[in-house]
Amino acid sequence: MYLKNFLILLLLVIANQKVAAQQVYVKLSFSISVSDSLKASFKSDGRLLLYVSETDESQPRYASVFNGNGSTFGMNIKNWDKNQNKVLDGSNDWLKTPEWGFRAVPHGVYYIQAVWNQNMDSESRSNTPGNLYSEPIKVNTQELQNIELTLSKTIPQRELEDHELVKFFEMESKVLSKWWSKSMRVKASVLLPSGYNSNPDEKYPVRYNVAGYGGRYTRINSLVKRKEFMSWWTSVEAPQIITVFLDGEGPYGDSYQLDSENSGPYGEALITELIPKIENQFRMDGTPNTRFVDGCSTGGWVSLALQLFYPESFNGCWSYSPDPVSFEKMQLVNIYEDENAFYNDRDYIRPSMRDQYGDPLFSIKQEIKEENVLGASNTFVTSGGQWGAWNALYSPKADDELPKPIFNPITGTIDKEVAEHWKKYDLLLYTSAKWAELGPELKGKIHIWMGDMDNFYLNNSMRDFDDFLTNTTNPTSDAEIEFTPMKGHCTNYSHKKILSEIQQKLNNMK
Repeated sequence: MYLKNFLILLLLVIANQKVAAQQVYVKLSFSISVSDSLKASFKSDGRLLLYVSETDESQPRYASVFNGNGSTFGMNIKNWDKNQNKVLDGSNDWLKTPEWGFRAVPHGVYYIQAVWNQNMDSESRSNTPGNLYSEPIKVNTQELQNIELTLSKTIPQRELEDHELVKFFEMESKVLSKWWSKSMRVKASVLLPSGYNSNPDEKYPVRYNVAGYGGRYTRINSLVKRKEFMSWWTSVEAPQIITVFLDGEGPYGDSYQLDSENSGPYGEALITELIPKIENQFRMDGTPNTRFVDGCSTGGWVSLALQLFYPESFNGCWSYSPDPVSFEKMQLVNIYEDENAFYNDRDYIRPSMRDQYGDPLFSIKQEIKEENVLGASNTFVTSGGQWGAWNALYSPKADDELPKPIFNPITGTIDKEVAEHWKKYDLLLYTSAKWAELGPELKGKIHIWMGDMDNFYLNNSMRDFDDFLTNTTNPTSDAEIEFTPMKGHCTNYSHKKILSEIQQKLNNMK
């Protein structure tokens, strides 16, 4: 038996060596220039990102670990002379997502694009207004190995749809500006009800919508472009409710609309500044009884957290597929007890996403590797990505003034001291500890939906949350938590459904 196993192993090694020998590798180099038309807006310090994709389904700069077709290279550059080409190859200090570098690229056909992230102080991610990028080029590495790219395009400023029911809101936050010692502005968009302009003396209830991860206030555009929704919204059947689309931008990715030791008092800014000002400006009732909050994914977690942390400020949350509500099941990681985020105790790599039938799509390790490339600190801490934003919200500040990482960005080893700090944002721990006072305040206010095959394993922690509210609460909870078999992430989310349910609640209050 042992000899048989040894022979099988030997044959596998030989087979792998043959495959490796058949693989052709090439060396690439890049010459990157700035077009004359953009030299006036070019900034000499930034982070250069090279996106390498195996498909042309979208621009390479949108390729990521999520679609499985992208590889990313990142490097900080200072004092780039805009009149000189930047020549780069495998000898440079790149951070990368693939196992290979430019000195050993598997032969093939690739679509390549450069992005110059020169606005890291103003926005947290690379595909944001004011940053520069090149046109994608198709490269066959057998024919071309010295690649020229020109930064010739600028990511445009955001704009809202021109519609009489769409409005823009912006304000300087005093509390955030004081905290950051610089001017900090918050933005939102507003969708007015059909009767708003013809009833100047009427006041309206309001729904605050929180986006999925990193969603901006401009997401109102896609809703307004939906003919079916707008046909209903402008009809006599639609509720007369104002929707405010909150902006997800924060210094380290999504702000999560809560106070943080790293991002600052975003919760205070929302509750004490934005809400009073926007409700006065757009003739909202301005009372907690007619104020509601909803969202999906990140928005699902934030809407639930706002209802829990500010129970008297909102009269109901509609939370769909929320991020982990318990860090004992942070996807598949027990933040408090596990030693490593990347591997379980059997040394199997942990997936981060699956399809609705359970087939893994990518791992947490892959996800963090990509965020490490995007971050100016060469770690996920400053990536502007999902783990970077979680870490900024939940973690304490480190000695370098950046958020302290919950785990080692290379090995995945969990920092137990940081994990302890995360507990104050663990919604299950928070709710169970404060239920005696929270329970009466939350009566009739909690509405949660979760697919039982959530693509990011979020149903696991929600099952624990549901168990607490269903079986152990005193006073008894009347929270509505619905699980739908074989449904994935946010698949049942509906603006129309939520608005209709809010209207029904308002009717029942009369």
